[in-house]
Amino acid sequence: MSVPRLQVIDLGGPDGGSLLLLGPSLGTSTATLWTGVAQRLNDHLRVVGWDLPGHGRGVQAQPFTIADLSAAVLLLADSLGADTFHYAGNSVGGCVGLQLLLNAPQRVGSATLLCTGAAIGTPDDWLERAATVRAGGIDTMLAGTAQRWFGPGFIARQPGVGAALLDALSHTDPESYALVCEALAVFDVTDRLSEIAIPVLAVAGSADGATPPESLRCIASGVQDGDLVVLDGVGHLAPVEAPDRVAGLIAELVGVPQPPSRTVEDVHRAGMAVRREVLGDAYVDGAVAGTTDLTADFQQMITQYAWGSIWTRPGLDLRSRSMITLTALVARGHHEELAMHLRAARRNGLINDEIKELLMQTAIYCGVPDANSAFRIAAEVLPEFNEHQGEQ
Repeated sequence: MSVPRLQVIDLGGPDGGSLLLLGPSLGTSTATLWTGVAQRLNDHLRVVGWDLPGHGRGVQAQPFTIADLSAAVLLLADSLGADTFHYAGNSVGGCVGLQLLLNAPQRVGSATLLCTGAAIGTPDDWLERAATVRAGGIDTMLAGTAQRWFGPGFIARQPGVGAALLDALSHTDPESYALVCEALAVFDVTDRLSEIAIPVLAVAGSADGATPPESLRCIASGVQDGDLVVLDGVGHLAPVEAPDRVAGLIAELVGVPQPPSRTVEDVHRAGMAVRREVLGDAYVDGAVAGTTDLTADFQQMITQYAWGSIWTRPGLDLRSRSMITLTALVARGHHEELAMHLRAARRNGLINDEIKELLMQTAIYCGVPDANSAFRIAAEVLPEFNEHQGEQ
């Protein structure tokens, strides 16, 4: 076993603010799962998430345990210069939170554990799932996942959010998914809950079949200072189903003001954060430095509306938004923007072969001349990234 390397997802907030680390659920990306909650908290907290190996932007790892993941989270906190931090985790992210409270209680100020358990399922079930994924690929997990993940009616109310989460699952590395299953198969800290003295808020979804309210009640009653909240009608992914409620519960436990309605400044700040994540600091710094009296209002507008109001929406992940943006830019012939967003697409997780397929599709639906120009630009931009992905 070795400590896996975690991919850091910066979800905004003041550099000098208290640190809140967010842990994901199996088969999800942190950005898709937690962005709605983070946007409601990063006025007062620096919010940083991490992806499981082979999930989101994470890279595949060798076999690991939940304890190894908790050690990796501590290294993440060290890299951010935080001696102490608050923690919130959903499902397997909640298991990691329990392990942190057992292994390094002096580092954790509070823990919000959602839709999780001191043990989840049975070892045989997890080992069977790992074998299924290894044999048939990640597509074997797609059927029935919406029913397992979401409460009644959620998909009808929020189809974009549901689609983004299922898309993140479909792009999860099968071996990494199986490794998480095997880690969960041997995770059981039920007999050690009484050792935990740090304040714990256990949050359950009333419609969660994977980790029902009783699973969270066990945690809340087993630790020395625990409370239980059950969210009515919510399934297994509470951060996306009830972001306002979850953000308010975290804020109350951490001791920061309750999240207000988002102001224009909030939207602009969130937009600047995602703009930097997608385009890179160097590009954004250049654009900001080049701002004049003539262009200042335009820069404010695109940061607030394009990046703060659209790119931050939880209904699609950044990878999907890049694909849509590339197609639109090809169709309209915006060549300068296309080069910039080709680089952004690579930052958002697309590989060169996927971009090639996207451009082939545009040849049919946008026109061969437009695709010809797009391929010429891609041929200039994409070789920059070949060596980083081991492509030929």
